[in-house]
Amino acid sequence: MPTIGVLALQGDVREHVAMLEAAGAGATPVRRPAELEAVDGLVIPGGESTTMWKLAEIFEMLEPLRLRIKDGLPVYGSCAGMIMLADRIEDGVDGQQTIGGLDMVVRRNAFGRQVDSFEADLTFDGGPVHAVFIRAPWVESVGPEVEVLATAPPGDRIVAVRQGPLLATSFHPELTGDTRVHRYFVNMVNTVRDH
Repeated sequence: MPTIGVLALQGDVREHVAMLEAAGAGATPVRRPAELEAVDGLVIPGGESTTMWKLAEIFEMLEPLRLRIKDGLPVYGSCAGMIMLADRIEDGVDGQQTIGGLDMVVRRNAFGRQVDSFEADLTFDGGPVHAVFIRAPWVESVGPEVEVLATAPPGDRIVAVRQGPLLATSFHPELTGDTRVHRYFVNMVNTVRDH
């Protein structure tokens, strides 16, 4: 059974831990570089991307995260986590940094403010998934190595992508009780771990 960390600086940490355990993985909060070194995969939860970036700097996690991603660590980012994995962001605050790794441009709060939050049924990896969008980003564009896994209205906006061992969604599967996305990620971690 893989051990998957959940970056526990801010956001839906408990919810992701519960979903990972339901999907067949061991799960543990990660706040420090030593804890990051001990996991087979990592989830970067939803939350507020600028706060997450600042806390990652305070906890001296930005560089260790970048290094583990370069080394092939499977990482899944939801909502703010998607922003953190993007190589480029639109509508970021001045100087906002990301961890990077996914060759895409993400627009922060693209679907609108908190009051514009919504739910939608999508097709993810060939199957149905109920998606919750809260101040969600969308993907403006992707590089040639990025696979689009799901789109959402209006206008088929890209809301789920994968590039090698990196996975990202605009939506919050940890809030639905449906483990499909987490099972998909656990399978990614197992594939990397077994090779």
